[in-house]
Amino acid sequence: MAKTTSLHCRVVEGKDLPAKDVSGSSDPYCVVKVDNEVVARTATVWKSLNPFWGEEYTLRLPRGFHSLTVYVLDEDTIGQDDVIGKVSLSRQQISAEPRGVDSWLSLAPVDPDEEVQGEIHLELQVPKQGHPRVLRCHLIEARGSGTSCPTATGPCPWQVIKKTRFPHWDEVLEFKLAEGELGEAVLSVEVWDWDIVGKNDFLGRDHPGAGALPCPPCPPHSPLPARPWLSWRR
Repeated sequence: MAKTTSLHCRVVEGKDLPAKDVSGSSDPYCVVKVDNEVVARTATVWKSLNPFWGEEYTLRLPRGFHSLTVYVLDEDTIGQDDVIGKVSLSRQQISAEPRGVDSWLSLAPVDPDEEVQGEIHLELQVPKQGHPRVLRCHLIEARGSGTSCPTATGPCPWQVIKKTRFPHWDEVLEFKLAEGELGEAVLSVEVWDWDIVGKNDFLGRDHPGAGALPCPPCPPHSPLPARPWLSWRR
């Protein structure tokens, strides 16, 4: 009998969050916990009370777990981050929804003496038996120096972002893997500078989860290799 259960979790967005900063806004992000263990963290959405995260995870839940909790926090550049609120679902609540959860859930206070406002949109689903293995790659953005027209390539190319050293793609690709390939799958992402005339210039390569690989030396006055920021899940 399996000792763990897979759970597909998507932290979609939030709305009507309270302002925690003196500017009248917040810098919210989410932390996902299974019991007391942190298993995922979203990116921070700066200066928003209605943030969109759109981040997906495949969680491995122990058979005896008690609850899944999503905490919403406000990131502070100075001092400790503020906890805005939480949504907690017990194992029984998750098991009682065979079709999964896809709804807006009201935030509850972490401290019972405090009031909280706001909701988050959460999707939870237990994959069906025999469900195809999927490698999901979310290419968000890159940073470097110089001016380029960067494009990223994996098994499929992403769009070209013209004349920028801070390209933002925000594209998701999914690749179905045959049974037995999951542990051996290696995803390679390359970043290139697109040229309308002549050859495209290679900027760098990365294997997400395995650290960056060294790139060829750059010619003088060329942009430095840019490493993509990726959210990747098996």
